[in-house]
Amino acid sequence: MKPTTSMLSRRGLLFAGAASLVIAACSGGSSNAAPEPEAEGDDPYVDNEWRSITEAEWKERLDPKAFAVLRREDTERPFTSPLEHEKREGVYHCAGCDLPLFSSETKFDSGTGWPSFWKPLPGAMGTKDDHKLFYTRTEYHCARCLGHQGHVFNDGPAPTGQRWCNNGAALTFRPA
Repeated sequence: MKPTTSMLSRRGLLFAGAASLVIAACSGGSSNAAPEPEAEGDDPYVDNEWRSITEAEWKERLDPKAFAVLRREDTERPFTSPLEHEKREGVYHCAGCDLPLFSSETKFDSGTGWPSFWKPLPGAMGTKDDHKLFYTRTEYHCARCLGHQGHVFNDGPAPTGQRWCNNGAALTFRPA
């Protein structure tokens, strides 16, 4: 075997590994596990009409991008959501059930390509562990309809130190 062939094989292997990580990070997968409520106590949304909507009904209600994110736990491409650049005062709602999720007061520019917040509204989110990559992340969903919103990381600004990294397709915005 020639040294250049071996070198090309290593490069190819490294490239394939990196490409696999990118694909895994950006792909979603359906999960049957319901998220745990963020706050302790009973989940006030357990018995509501939003959780009895069928997959076919969700497909009718949502545009394809929102359906992929909210119901299939997909991730939209970074820097594609107009909400990333939204600067007005207002409230961000779940695109599935219209539950208020975030105040514009907690939005910040994370540089990641997705709308990011340092804190959700009280009782708006449920969380669960996500094991789709080689490490565990914390995934969060709308507490009312269980629509996938994004992931929360511990690299955000004060006062919480959290970055709630949200898919813009999973949100609607209502100016104040």
